[in-house]
Amino acid sequence: MARVVRFIPGEQAVRAHPTQLDCFFQVIEDDTGSRLLHLSTFGSADRESKPKSSQSIQLDRGSARELIGVIEKAFPGLVASGVTWSG
Repeated sequence: MARVVRFIPGEQAVRAHPTQLDCFFQVIEDDTGSRLLHLSTFGSADRESKPKSSQSIQLDRGSARELIGVIEKAFPGLVASGVTWSG
């Protein structure tokens, strides 16, 4: 659980995960008043124990901009939609 500094292309042998889950997001501020996007996952619906945060990451403005670039390369022509949020 940490703040993402940069995104680096990986070369691990990875495959698609068999389970799906929700990702919760919050906009928070750090000690200096800078805005951060906090993303948390809480495990799949099949989890035996009660829901608890499995992973969380935080993005500042720079790492969020970099992630947008990564997403645009992975999904050319993608148009954002589907998020309803007033914050």
